[in-house]
Amino acid sequence: MKHILYGALALTLSFLSVAQAAGPERQVRRNALVSKQAPAITVKVPRSAVYVGADRWDLYDICDAELHVFVEADRDKNVKALYWIQFEQYLPSNTHTYNYGADEPVQFAGRDFWQRTEFAATTKTPRAGSDGEHVRKLLEREGYTMPKDQMNVRLVQVLDETRRRELMFIYLEDLAPTGFTAAQLMDGKEIKPEWQSLKRDLVKRAMQRIQLLR
Repeated sequence: MKHILYGALALTLSFLSVAQAAGPERQVRRNALVSKQAPAITVKVPRSAVYVGADRWDLYDICDAELHVFVEADRDKNVKALYWIQFEQYLPSNTHTYNYGADEPVQFAGRDFWQRTEFAATTKTPRAGSDGEHVRKLLEREGYTMPKDQMNVRLVQVLDETRRRELMFIYLEDLAPTGFTAAQLMDGKEIKPEWQSLKRDLVKRAMQRIQLLR
């Protein structure tokens, strides 16, 4: 019986050790996130941004994802701007690679990134288990409310020639201050020309507010 108990205890401790090891690896110091590997980088956001929290999990059982979220919000915790930082790599159990060929290649802080911009209403429920769902849960846990309509820019750096690791930023803003809703920026199935200037200014703010230090 003792052997069985000791064996069960050892197995439990083993599971606990794995769970602890799978926690977020990167550290946050005030408005800076420090990553020691994959890649080794420090990411700084404005001092006005508040750290909401982190999460790490196997995304759809195909990749190891670690995300960190900062927000700028009003007194009622309505989100005005959001900084979503995510580190991701495919698990050894597959041979997938990242491909962002449909996005726009850009230079950000002297690095090659893939850029995508979009706007949308936030009423749609995120896909179960997705990184978007994990971000929403972090925000809800801390009492933050997303804007009714938002615009965002996604910047992704594929980290090496294997194309199996990436660094991703999503900078999101409340769309309301532009005077438009997501629906008003659409003309049937076509995006209205006004989006072009909004998009240009959004990308500029993202690249100014997110600083990458080696």
